[in-house]
Amino acid sequence: MSQQPKDNTSDTTQPPDFHGAAVIDENGNEIPITEDMVQEAFEELEEETADKPNDLKQ
Repeated sequence: MSQQPKDNTSDTTQPPDFHGAAVIDENGNEIPITEDMVQEAFEELEEETADKPNDLKQ
């Protein structure tokens, strides 16, 4: 009998692991960076740059 490799996939999605990444607030508290924080930052960047010309295009 040969052993089949374990299937590590599951029906539930695992949250991303930011390996302990955090920001420090003005009081010195460590706040873990979450997926929502990253997504919100990208959305804000997209909104800020949506109407600006792309300097890389020539």
